[in-house]
Formats: sequence, C-alpha cells, structure tokens
Amino acid sequence: MEGNVDPEHGMMMEESYQPNMQIDPSRARFPCCIVWSPLPVISWLIPFVGHTGICREDGVILDFAGPNFVCVDSFAFGSATRYIQVNKEKCCISPYLSAFDGDDHHQLGVQGSDSFTWDDALRKGTQEFQHRSYNLFTCNCHSFVANNLNRLGFNSGGWNVVNLAAFIFLKGQWVSKLSMVRTFLPFVIITLLGLTFGGLTYIALVAFFTFLLVGWFLLGTYCFKDWILL
Repeated sequence: MEGNVDPEHGMMMEESYQPNMQIDPSRARFPCCIVWSPLPVISWLIPFVGHTGICREDGVILDFAGPNFVCVDSFAFGSATRYIQVNKEKCCISPYLSAFDGDDHHQLGVQGSDSFTWDDALRKGTQEFQHRSYNLFTCNCHSFVANNLNRLGFNSGGWNVVNLAAFIFLKGQWVSKLSMVRTFLPFVIITLLGLTFGGLTYIALVAFFTFLLVGWFLLGTYCFKDWILL
C-alpha cells in the first residue's frame, strides 16, 4: 500500500514542513522534538529522572500526564528544560507502522487514507493513550513518547522507557543556562542538607531508592516485558 503514496504529495509536505522547524522556547514551540523537564521531589533526588513529551510539527507539546489524559500545549510540570529535535529522515512514517510487530490493534488498515504524516502518527498515539490508565511504574509519560517514536519508525523503532531515558540524558540539549539551574539546583540543595543532617545514611537511602527505581524499569523492560506498557 505504501507504494501508492503520491511522491509529489510527499515533496509538498516536506516543503511546507521546513519553514516550521524553528525552535522557540519562549513560546514553548519545539517542532518534531522530544522534550524533558524535572519532576518535583523525584528529580530533586535523582536528577536524570524527569517528565517527557513529544511535539507536533508546529512545535506544540503533547505529554501523557494522567489517566486517560494527554496534555496539549501545556507541559504538565512546567516549561521544558531539555530537548532533542528528531531528524525526520531517520523516521519511517506509515499508516501501517506498528509500535509492536504482530499487534492487530496497532496494525488496523487505514485503507483509502493518506494518514502518514508526523502529526497523523502522533494523533493516533494520543487517541490510544487517552484510553490508558496512568501509572508511574507501568504506563507513564516515557511509555507515551516511546510508543510514538515506534509508531514514527524513528531509528527503525525498538524504543522503550529505558533507552528513551538514556537517549534524553546523553543527547538532550539544554534550553538555556537557567534551565540547567532549574534542574540541578534543587538536587544540590537537597544533597547538601541530606549530607549535613544525615551523612552516609542519606547517601545510602538515595542509592537504595535509585537502585530500586532503575532496577524496576530494567527488569520490567528487558526481563518481564508485560510489566512496562508501551
């Protein structure tokens, strides 16, 4: 079916898309980006853990923020502090592209439809997560973004909550110096207070909490794949 796509139509989409690629943090516009912001309390203890969203071609942020609820243009935990702009040339957007090979729910034919743009893929992901229960440990904002990246076929798919978190941590660009301060200042303050009043006990507790949290997602993603939903 993909061979029936009009190449001239695809070229027109690319031409109309290019002028809208300008990132504008002052207006919270991040075209075709993955965005990230720190979470209250959790990011104060573990600064590489945060809230993620994915953006439409016009830069509007979409994020899974609660049960049956995807925020549109209102990032749930404040303005984005880090972002990665996705190279569309590394995507394979198709109306038949499934986040999970063999899942009939994702491979429903859209015969007679030209629904194969970036925004169409995100629209399908949004519709799906608007009927999902939210759970920090099993179905969260990272699940939503990973689902959409798989639907877009970015880097051939295979995205999950673990490699997505690592991708943002290693490749994410800071929006500004102030965004770095916003991310790390609470962590520095809490750490200094913890060391002052708790000493090694505080370090042990944070290390144990980090071990449990990271261990849960590693096991749920790579050992018990039904635990973490995408």
